[in-house]
Amino acid sequence: MSADVWLDKESPEVYQALVETGRAAGRAALATGIDKRLIELIRIRASQINGCAYCLRIHVADAIALGETTERLAILSAWRDSEYFSPVEQAALAITEDVTLIADVQHRRRLPDDDLSTLTNGQIAAVRWLAIVINAFNRVSITSHYPVRPEQAD
Repeated sequence: MSADVWLDKESPEVYQALVETGRAAGRAALATGIDKRLIELIRIRASQINGCAYCLRIHVADAIALGETTERLAILSAWRDSEYFSPVEQAALAITEDVTLIADVQHRRRLPDDDLSTLTNGQIAAVRWLAIVINAFNRVSITSHYPVRPEQAD
């Protein structure tokens, strides 16, 4: 018996259901007008908070492939103290942090309506679903102890 049980391998049907939920959340977000780069920023921000190196490696690469800049990625964890992010992105990142830090009583609060005024109810729901799903993936990756190694040069 090993502490390093890869949940996706031991329970593939459950993992596949999570993958499908993630795809559905992504489709719902796109349908509300949230763009692919913002979807990746949401995934990255939650993964930063949770310390999920595996998900960070994946979603930073995906964001760069979608045209996200390394400058914005470098400042993402301090987004509140910068002018790099649009009001829509700021609202989405605030929701992401609210969902990710749900157990932190000091942090947990109802976001003021002003913080969310740039988003529709559909977008708020979509961002929450994206945050919920990436938090689940973070927990799968962290508890499974997925290895995170540099890619091998050919």
